[in-house]
Amino acid sequence: MAISLSVVLLLAIILVVLIRGGNLKAGPAVVAVLFGFFLASTGMADDIQRFLDSITTTVGNIKF
Repeated sequence: MAISLSVVLLLAIILVVLIRGGNLKAGPAVVAVLFGFFLASTGMADDIQRFLDSITTTVGNIKF
């Protein structure tokens, strides 16, 4: 849950920066948000979550 919330917060910040910087207009941003919202309610949501979990685990295991 904490990772999901962190990812949502990070993506929200990126979205706001892109909109304010003029790199992303409001219309496509709304479409992207709605796409993500509806994608989360499909059967693919579990696969996407597992994929993101594996990426965060891999990144977390990298030693510098």
